[in-house]
Amino acid sequence: MTALQGIETGYEERYDFPYRAGAPEHPYMLATVPRTGSSFLSHLLWRTGCLGAPLEYLNFLPIGPARLAIGDPRDQQSAWRSMLHLRTSPNGVFGVKCFSLQLRALQQTNPALLNEVIETLLNRGLDTRVVRLKRRDRVAHAISYARAAISGVWRKEQEAGANATVTYSAEAVDGARAALDAQEADWDGLLSQLPVEPLTLWYEDVVESPDAALASVATFLGVELDPAAEVPIYQVEKQAPEDAERWIGRYAARVSGGG
Repeated sequence: MTALQGIETGYEERYDFPYRAGAPEHPYMLATVPRTGSSFLSHLLWRTGCLGAPLEYLNFLPIGPARLAIGDPRDQQSAWRSMLHLRTSPNGVFGVKCFSLQLRALQQTNPALLNEVIETLLNRGLDTRVVRLKRRDRVAHAISYARAAISGVWRKEQEAGANATVTYSAEAVDGARAALDAQEADWDGLLSQLPVEPLTLWYEDVVESPDAALASVATFLGVELDPAAEVPIYQVEKQAPEDAERWIGRYAARVSGGG
């Protein structure tokens, strides 16, 4: 993945909520894997002003958001605590979007922070809240992942001035399917240890009925949506579909024996 230089990411300080001194009353995790439309959903949730701002606050890679490009474990811990104060919506809701790979990375590089994250989000008994975002169309999902991994283009904003056509690779799609299946299985194992059933949302349903998705999350968290609380943040746009559709056609022909 290429660095997100010169691109608005949503992690900038101007998007912080007013500082909140106490711990969030309604923390939750948006558990997902890459290319599920999780950025689209996280911004929908955020825009309500009532469902936190569930971005990847555990993404400390240098190619990620500049505000979190942190290598020192103690500084990572400080950044996490800062996000709890600055990215909790006024009604006490804090959300964080996580890939299981990010938790596994913390397990290896910063177990103290991982323990703190688990204590904040998951060791809450019946108050534990996890929203699971998945995608039904596994082929389209794998193609989206494969194309992004090859091109380094993960967001609509990165397409500007770039060639939107990516050289087709059936092997890349097969590899992406295997990688995504492994990550979903990892979540299955991790979440099976929690005392409650996660709320499962599907990408296709979120796109079709975003208001229904927001209502279901609010009900799940036990909070009310207040139109007066909405915040003016930008909307994540879908990437150009033409080349992905070409890949889908090529892959379908291969599966059916036509090449």
